[in-house]
Amino acid sequence: MLLVSICSFAFLWSVGLKAVASKIMAQWLVRSSKKWIENPEESQQSTLQYLLRSAQNTSFGKDHNFTAIETHEQYKKAVPIRDYEAHRHYIDRTLNGEKDVLWPGIPLYWSKTSGTTSGAKYIPISKESIGHHIKAARNALLFYIHRTGNASFLDGKMIFLQGSPILEKKNGVNTGRLSGIVAHHVPAYLQKNRMPSWDTNCIEDWESKVDEVVRETRNEDMRLISGIPSWVQMYFERLLTETNSSNIRELFPNFSLFVYGGLNYEPYRPIFEKLIGTKVDTVETYPASEGFIAYQDLGEAEGLLLNLEANIFYEFIPLDEIHQDSPSRLALWEVETGRNYAILLSTNAGLWSYMIGDTVRFLSTRPYRIVVTGRTKHFISAFGEHVIAEEVEKAIKYAMDKSKAVVSEFHLAPQVSPKEGLPYHEWFVEFTDQPEDHNRFAQDLDESLQEQNPYYRDLIAGNILRRAVLRPCKQGTFVAYMKSAGRLGGQNKIPRLADNRKIADELESINRNDNPV
Repeated sequence: MLLVSICSFAFLWSVGLKAVASKIMAQWLVRSSKKWIENPEESQQSTLQYLLRSAQNTSFGKDHNFTAIETHEQYKKAVPIRDYEAHRHYIDRTLNGEKDVLWPGIPLYWSKTSGTTSGAKYIPISKESIGHHIKAARNALLFYIHRTGNASFLDGKMIFLQGSPILEKKNGVNTGRLSGIVAHHVPAYLQKNRMPSWDTNCIEDWESKVDEVVRETRNEDMRLISGIPSWVQMYFERLLTETNSSNIRELFPNFSLFVYGGLNYEPYRPIFEKLIGTKVDTVETYPASEGFIAYQDLGEAEGLLLNLEANIFYEFIPLDEIHQDSPSRLALWEVETGRNYAILLSTNAGLWSYMIGDTVRFLSTRPYRIVVTGRTKHFISAFGEHVIAEEVEKAIKYAMDKSKAVVSEFHLAPQVSPKEGLPYHEWFVEFTDQPEDHNRFAQDLDESLQEQNPYYRDLIAGNILRRAVLRPCKQGTFVAYMKSAGRLGGQNKIPRLADNRKIADELESINRNDNPV
């Protein structure tokens, strides 16, 4: 039956009926996915055994006695929680060309990412893991097609705003950004529809690249657009400026689907709907260099389906235990809904109980659906409040809904030592549409954060902190900051909040606005 489905799919595709073929494939996918969706514990137990047996003869496997491990309890005792620095001894050996260190052989790729304390980080991608990155991205679209019946975007042009696909060699291993690596694995049947051109994708300077993407796409039948919201916003704004158009739908009347990941879309939704001129469907994905963790399988606001067929074994640490010496370390079948967890991955690229730095919350456990709530290192607890990204993003949305203002970008930081008065939280906000009353906007931000976070509320009530201060930023402030930091475009994104003032001070310097409200 599978062979018949694949052959039918290939035939229909070959004659150009991509939309029809994709519906057949989507139906098969949803049916076949039920096995791992409906049997999550069995799937995860099987994944752990596969990983242990595959890596038992590696240096890491021998060091941690993989041959003696049968259960998750034994695994926890043998393999400690590790971040990048704790993996670094093994990674450096592999970078130097040594084989069979973390995973059999050597990596197929190194995904180079930006580290805050570690400098550049090199995440291994193996020949066993790369296919799962591609498969999960495909499945996100097929689930969407099955759910909505809309496959018309496959018969038009699709744009993927991503990093350069130019890869460098490190001891014979191709090395680059994840999006650049994945660009080498776009299926042949999508290459004809895919934009921008290879040469344009290779442009390193982001602003020059966006200008060339605008030139190439402005007269095309764009139907699907994918990328990190902040950089797609820049592309849209350049398009409208260059073409003198009223909105994106006027340029691309068949544009129907926006695929994104890396940032919460909700703060961007009002500005995107204004730029596009209407609502369009969205599909959220959760890719990381370490693995493709989850993707949207239902409608908006219903969470992301945890990807249990990627040969990733997941573990979770309750966020309120993250700084303990011996925090709880839960397998998937032990988690609860409504609680924030730091996520650990053991992968078929050779990462073991690796803390990727993201926090998630489960919306359901049958099946397992999550929302990404922030980063373990991106929070504010200068006064013991432990504010996380999810709370900050909800506060921005609340204030926008109340004021009808539109925010293009924002960052929150503590002001611990003000020149006068009590300390406070300082919101740097760049508006596309200004609120009528900045004071009211600041109050709405503060009220929402107090409502969500009782620790913050108690600090306000106890006169430990004063209410939030809003610092409106000039247009282009955040782009100027990212450019000055050498992080403009691609997969780079500005943290929504920080427990220090490193970014805040840079924004203040760029903005030079001495009139906070």
